[in-house]
Amino acid sequence: MPAVDYRGQTTLITGASAGIGAEFARRLAERGSHVVLVARRQDRLEQLAAELTAAHGVRATVIPLDLSLPAAGQTLAEQVAQRGLTVTSVVNNAGFGTFGPFHTEDPRRLREEIDVDIANVVDITRAFIEPLRAAGNGVLINVASMAAYFPVPNMAVYAAAKAFVLSFTEALWKESLGTGLRVLALSPGATSTEFFDVIGTDAADGGAKRQTPQEVVATALRTLDRRTPTPSVISGRLNRVMAGLGRGLSRRRAVLIMGSTTAAQ
Repeated sequence: MPAVDYRGQTTLITGASAGIGAEFARRLAERGSHVVLVARRQDRLEQLAAELTAAHGVRATVIPLDLSLPAAGQTLAEQVAQRGLTVTSVVNNAGFGTFGPFHTEDPRRLREEIDVDIANVVDITRAFIEPLRAAGNGVLINVASMAAYFPVPNMAVYAAAKAFVLSFTEALWKESLGTGLRVLALSPGATSTEFFDVIGTDAADGGAKRQTPQEVVATALRTLDRRTPTPSVISGRLNRVMAGLGRGLSRRRAVLIMGSTTAAQ
């Protein structure tokens, strides 16, 4: 397969107000894609939209939306249709984590975490995958995490949610072969974003060196440009080594090691 041609495409990006989502918007606009920017913070989205239009001459559409609310896929599909747009690529980047022993977590916050990290990833993907397959020249990127490869004490729900995203996306990769749609699960490790501000502690990174959003997005785009793209990619050489080593451990050993690196402080 040739490298992806983003010129004239329209890419919907969730969690686009900062971090990895904003970087995806910048790099895809640089490559010629129009963008639909989705997040809660309308002011940030509008600033980014103005930046992208001025720098690259692309159309940047802002849709403010709280993705912890149900039926995000239907809502976005309706909003996109009302604007007369046809989405050809999707980046499901929105997500957040919680940190602490499961029995102390706020049940409402856990529900929101599951809605954002799992339910609405599925909902948005289902809402757009048929037009994406019909277009046959775009991408579907679901952002998972290195946490998808391990059970993570004190981040039990987040790690399990990202394991779901990884498995779900790899299955869609196989289902989409031959359609022209490229599907990728992207697993960053610790990254310098607002994730740790939201989660409320630096202990969640296990002391790992953090990548930049630029490095993470570059990994995804390089992977998608390959002649035979893989169903998933881990960003960062050290992270890939760690995931490989983890596969050689017993489940008991893996849980104990992860528990020691993400101990609540």
